[in-house]
Amino acid sequence: MLARAARGTGALLLRGLNILIPVLDRIRYVQSLKEIVINVPEQSAVTLDNVTLQIDGVLYLRIMDPYKASYGVEDPEYAVTQLAQTTMRSELGKLSLDKVFRERESLNASIVDAINQAADCWGIRCLRYEIKDIHVPPRVKESMQMQVEAERRKRATVLESEGTRESAINVAEGKKQAQILASEAEKAEQINQAAGEASAVLAKAKAKAEAIRILAAALTQHNGDAAASLTVAEQYVSAFSKLAKDSNTILLPSNPGDVSSMVAQAMGVYGALTKAPVPGAQDSVSSGSSRDVQGTDASLDEEFDRVKLS
Repeated sequence: MLARAARGTGALLLRGLNILIPVLDRIRYVQSLKEIVINVPEQSAVTLDNVTLQIDGVLYLRIMDPYKASYGVEDPEYAVTQLAQTTMRSELGKLSLDKVFRERESLNASIVDAINQAADCWGIRCLRYEIKDIHVPPRVKESMQMQVEAERRKRATVLESEGTRESAINVAEGKKQAQILASEAEKAEQINQAAGEASAVLAKAKAKAEAIRILAAALTQHNGDAAASLTVAEQYVSAFSKLAKDSNTILLPSNPGDVSSMVAQAMGVYGALTKAPVPGAQDSVSSGSSRDVQGTDASLDEEFDRVKLS
């Protein structure tokens, strides 16, 4: 859509049939109501931290009032371009170099608002502004690259240290769990061993009690004393044969060769420890004939002689 301004009367001619007075009226301005794209030339700007940048952009605008655009300003496109450049320099002076790259969107919005406030009387509305390229000095660019590399090395070091820490924590936790499991296993083993030893002691005690009971029952029978004397003599001879084998220290009785006296002493101790006579044992012994006792003594003497000869 085109709008034409007629010279002389200052009337605005729209599309369709328009009547012009010859010599007095003629078409002076032709304005397009479409969206216009204008390249903003590259220019230098100084940031807040005194870094000089070379920056350019693209401006999108539209003529909203052809009359104001024709008679309100001499060259509307040039005026808007100059306004965009000055606004961009002033906005860049408020930001540091790092914020320029991070806040491009806010920078573009600030430039658009500033242009619309100034170009309202020109019948022009700025739709948007986009920064195309930002060129930094070579030294600043090298410094930025070094900063980026240092930041990457820092992140790598931090990540490596965190990995080392996590690894050490995992190893320590594993050792802790291993020690806990080992202590629990040792505890269970000791409990089982103690239970086994208790069961063994109980079994030995029961077996010993049963042996004592059987021995006591055997002693109450006929010739039980003689059998006990024979057992004591055998144990004495067995112990006497093992003397001086396990140690150099030897404790000997006054008459180690007299087996009969040793047996008599043992039986005397046994008789002294016996508090009460076993019921029925005295009757059995008294009812026996002297011939049986003499025969038993003779058999014991023969057994002692056989042990001595062996």
